Amino acid sequence: MTKKSINSEGPISPDEFKAIKLTVASPEDVLDWSYGEVLNSETINYRTQRPERDGLFDERIFGPIKDFECYCGKYKGIRYKGVKCDKCGVEVVSSKVRRRRMGHIKLATPCSHLWFVRGVSSVMANILGITFSDLEKVLYFGAFVITEVNGKLVKETQAALDREFQRY
Repeated sequence: MTKKSINSEGPISPDEFKAIKLTVASPEDVLDWSYGEVLNSETINYRTQRPERDGLFDERIFGPIKDFECYCGKYKGIRYKGVKCDKCGVEVVSSKVRRRRMGHIKLATPCSHLWFVRGVSSVMANILGITFSDLEKVLYFGAFVITEVNGKLVKETQAALDREFQRY
């Protein structure tokens, strides 16, 4: 699915659908759908009552607040439709695009969605072949999972632990 299909104008007729398929979006899909990265947790500037730059409501990412008007006011009116302001970086389009546009947030560490962890049977626990309680420990940093083992290093570490155990 591309930005074009997500952001199509107008309602879609039920006759256009033959089936609906829900899948988990890949990181590449999310980046493809995104119009920019949200870098700031701020929403609205308390003095100007306008969206904060790089924030959760940024006009450069999600589109203008006012129809066919950029943030700085350099371009106003429908005659500038589609123009991207060189001063503030906001595209001059209808404010309705804010309902369809998405941004993305890069996380410092990977995380899991609650829907895959909890439920009648934990999908993630079933896929990994571990119990729900073990999965919960891993997710909340109480335990870890070893995915690759270096045999030589294991033997050296085991020998060092045995020597230390015999000293006491």
